[in-house]
Amino acid sequence: MRTRLLAALPLAAATMALLAGCGSTAEEPAEPSADAPAGACQYIERGTPSKDVDPPSADPEGAAQAVLETSIGDITIDLDADRAPCTVGSFASLSEQGYYDDTTCHRLTTSGIFVLQCGDPTGTGTGGPGYSYADELDGSETYPAGTVAMANAGPDTNGSQFFLVYDDTTLGPDYTVFGHMDEESTALVAKLAADGTESGLSDGAPKTPVDIASVTIG
Repeated sequence: MRTRLLAALPLAAATMALLAGCGSTAEEPAEPSADAPAGACQYIERGTPSKDVDPPSADPEGAAQAVLETSIGDITIDLDADRAPCTVGSFASLSEQGYYDDTTCHRLTTSGIFVLQCGDPTGTGTGGPGYSYADELDGSETYPAGTVAMANAGPDTNGSQFFLVYDDTTLGPDYTVFGHMDEESTALVAKLAADGTESGLSDGAPKTPVDIASVTIG
């Protein structure tokens, strides 16, 4: 399953293309385990991992904050484990295993939708951790500046790709919100976005590369 950079699409279609995040194969995910306790997080095998990592435990520990050390400066995210425990558990687990280390944020959009998308070690928009898990949505999701949410390729296909909203963006409540950047970090991403994309189009790789050296969980 491949996510392409399609800048010429109408806004609704461009939204779907932009915020897709999937594994490197198109195979269907395995069925959830019948042995998992009710309410437990279920991380289901899906595709081939872009980096060798273990899935989180079924009952992952919450985390309060993440700091992305990037080539444009540190990006601080307050994580919301109460709202999205499985998502925060996965993000923290991947971070602690070094999954996001030495990766590049592969996509920026600058018209209608204002996000920087990261989390794919391949830098192509096709990479994932080798598992997926369910959305954590209640229908009230909005995406103002500072929001951090999961990209997906449809319902319950969350993996490793996420997006940073640097200006107020209107989207349907289809993307799990699992944290918020502080004001300084949001401004940092907005400054990067002002440089535009490598191609000069409204949807593409950032003109100024955003490389993630490491992610610290606290």
